[in-house]
Amino acid sequence: MGIYGALSSAVTGLRAQAHSLENISGNIANSQTVGYKRMETSFIDLIPDAPLKSQVPGAVLAQSRATNNLQGDIQTSANETYIALNSTGFFVVEPKVGQSDGNSVFAGSNYFTRRGDFEIDKDGLLVNGAGYYLKGLPIDPGTGNISGSVPEVIKLSNAFLPANATTTINYQANLPQLPKTAAYNSTVYNSELLKIDDFVGGSTTASVTGGDVLVGTNPALAPAGPLTAGTSMTIEVNGAPVVFDFYNGGTYSGSGVGIDLSGGKVLDDVLAEMQTGLRNFGGGAAASATVGLNGAGNLEITLGSDYYGTFEVSGAAGVDMGIATGTASSEPTRPDLTTISADKADAFVANSVSGGAITVYASNGAPVNVQMRWAKVDSAAAGGTDMWQMFYLSDSAATGGAPAWTNIGQDYEFGSNGSLVPPGVPTATINNLTVNGVLIGDVELKHETNGVSQFADVNGTVTVSTLNQTGYGAGEFLSVAITDSGRVVATYSNGERIEMAQVVTAQFNGINSLKRLDGGVYQTTSESGEPIFDLSGSGIIGGALESSNTDISDEFTKLIITQQAYSAGTRIVSTADEMLQEALNMVR
Repeated sequence: MGIYGALSSAVTGLRAQAHSLENISGNIANSQTVGYKRMETSFIDLIPDAPLKSQVPGAVLAQSRATNNLQGDIQTSANETYIALNSTGFFVVEPKVGQSDGNSVFAGSNYFTRRGDFEIDKDGLLVNGAGYYLKGLPIDPGTGNISGSVPEVIKLSNAFLPANATTTINYQANLPQLPKTAAYNSTVYNSELLKIDDFVGGSTTASVTGGDVLVGTNPALAPAGPLTAGTSMTIEVNGAPVVFDFYNGGTYSGSGVGIDLSGGKVLDDVLAEMQTGLRNFGGGAAASATVGLNGAGNLEITLGSDYYGTFEVSGAAGVDMGIATGTASSEPTRPDLTTISADKADAFVANSVSGGAITVYASNGAPVNVQMRWAKVDSAAAGGTDMWQMFYLSDSAATGGAPAWTNIGQDYEFGSNGSLVPPGVPTATINNLTVNGVLIGDVELKHETNGVSQFADVNGTVTVSTLNQTGYGAGEFLSVAITDSGRVVATYSNGERIEMAQVVTAQFNGINSLKRLDGGVYQTTSESGEPIFDLSGSGIIGGALESSNTDISDEFTKLIITQQAYSAGTRIVSTADEMLQEALNMVR
């Protein structure tokens, strides 16, 4: 190889260090460039072919090495359209190639960048500081799902957001086991219940009818009918038994209600004593119970004005009066309470509890306030089941007999554990919801599974945990932001935030083999492989920017080393020159 080989190697070394200096200078120059990835220099030794004992170090070749896989620092920003990537992916962008009829024209090709300083231009497009436009996938405003799979330039519209009629009200609440309404009195039986018969007629109470015990006889003058001493009758009201023992003279020593048949007592007297005993010992459900004869002369037992409890009759005395042992009373009936008239609205409010209020929207964007109230119409303590109904204020200006409150038409029945009786009420429909003359239409009242419960509440009020709806009025475009999930969200004057597009990111198997272009963008190569698109928004950070991954102190250190290596290379050239001069001087 000799002196000329040394000169050649020294020159390749100078050339390699100059290449390294070029990379270092570029890194330092772009130390403040958003998303810039520094270039490293790799040195490769070139060994000439020679016998084993004649090998020499040879020359050197410098190559650039990308650092696309090394992330720069993430810095927060007040600009809501700035985004950064906390991953090895790239934003998909595209340059504008011109305009036609005032519209931007794009070539349809994909480029990739880490530069996320995107802002809205005059056409509603998101463009970064290098002039590249952000691409993504549109979102269906109806479903909120991504539509399509081919990334396209994201275009925002500043048009008014049209009104959206309410179709669903999401409602979840706990109803108190004991509602403490304005009319509630702890000493008055069933005062927590809405007495439907006070608002609409047609209710019947539980009753039992016996045989014709006094055929052709005046009951007021008749003896005690078929009743005989030594017999008894039990009337069990909601599980509380009242025993009537009939005896003939002497002192009653039993534990029930003793009725003396002696002294010429007539049937009316006996039935009156039974009625008093039943009211005194039959519990709250029997507080207004009746025991007497109906118009046909048959024994008739009812619970008077209680529309919830039931009872059962047994005993030989009952059989004597035409009531078979174990006869159960008829079930009480309560008509459907579909509306509450305005003249009874105050009474209704006093016997119900507030269920919250919410503003809903008609198809033209007109807002209406829906006030809801819950009324407990039956209870297990009264012998039935814990049952509630919901009403809404349909006409706040109603007067007289005009409807003011409307029942949604759904019974909510609860078991002893405070949960709805299977299958529950995951949804209910308010048909033709109309408030103060404004028609909203059919609205789904969505509770989800176990969304409505009945647990004890010391305050006796409804606790609403979820109350929102799907409608909104028309709104003016205000601003746009990109979320941490990569969703481009527009904000409107009506408070709505509508997702308009999903930012797409791309991953590469050969990330450091991408071709670098102006403006911090990259192009695919055969070594990098095709992009792998990610539609999930993973790694995107909204309101942030990725800074250059150049470390100034590190670059300065490499600069010193490069300078010294270059100087050393020049010394080799000088030394080789001196040696050649000495060789030439040998022939003088």
